[in-house]
Amino acid sequence: MTEIWLIRHGETDWNRARRLQGWQDTPLNAHGINQARRLAERLERDATSGPFEAIYSSDLRRAHDTALPVAERLGLRVRSEPGLRERCYGVLEGVTMDRMDAEQPEAAAAWKSRDPDRLLDGGETLRQFHNRVVATVDDVAERHHGGRVLLFTHGGVLDIVWRHAHGIPLTHARDAALLNAGVNRVAVENRRWRVMGWGDIAHISTLAADDIVP
Repeated sequence: MTEIWLIRHGETDWNRARRLQGWQDTPLNAHGINQARRLAERLERDATSGPFEAIYSSDLRRAHDTALPVAERLGLRVRSEPGLRERCYGVLEGVTMDRMDAEQPEAAAAWKSRDPDRLLDGGETLRQFHNRVVATVDDVAERHHGGRVLLFTHGGVLDIVWRHAHGIPLTHARDAALLNAGVNRVAVENRRWRVMGWGDIAHISTLAADDIVP
């Protein structure tokens, strides 16, 4: 059995604006940087009960920069893993949630339909995204059988992990907590997934949104 700890990146300005990011390489904002710092402190404490073997991160900088403070505290390097990227939303990237129907009506309809095989102009279908995420997590789990591994990733990826572990169809609406800098733990054995814990943000629950790094 492999323990996979999945972390969503810290906050970005696009998160606050409710703007779809996808493969756009947006940076953490000041609050997100503070979230990453608090997360690193928490994971350093967690490592005393059992070491982490490796750190993998999406190659997008909002995930990578969330992983860096953790890597420094744990004495590990961040391994870039493009398979952990957010879903590619094509023409919807950069569009705010409240403007997508007006600006990209066809793509917005495709995205909202939750049809796994419906094409999204310039982006991935939901099934393509699902298959990429599942294959990546299974591959990491096999590489580190019996170990504990950190994966830094995105909200859409966490949604796929939650669904796959619980057998929830892609067509169903999202119902998982997808929290910035939250800790989500999954056990993987023989390609069977089980959620051990989800949406843990105790380490940042007292962090005010307007806090800035000194």
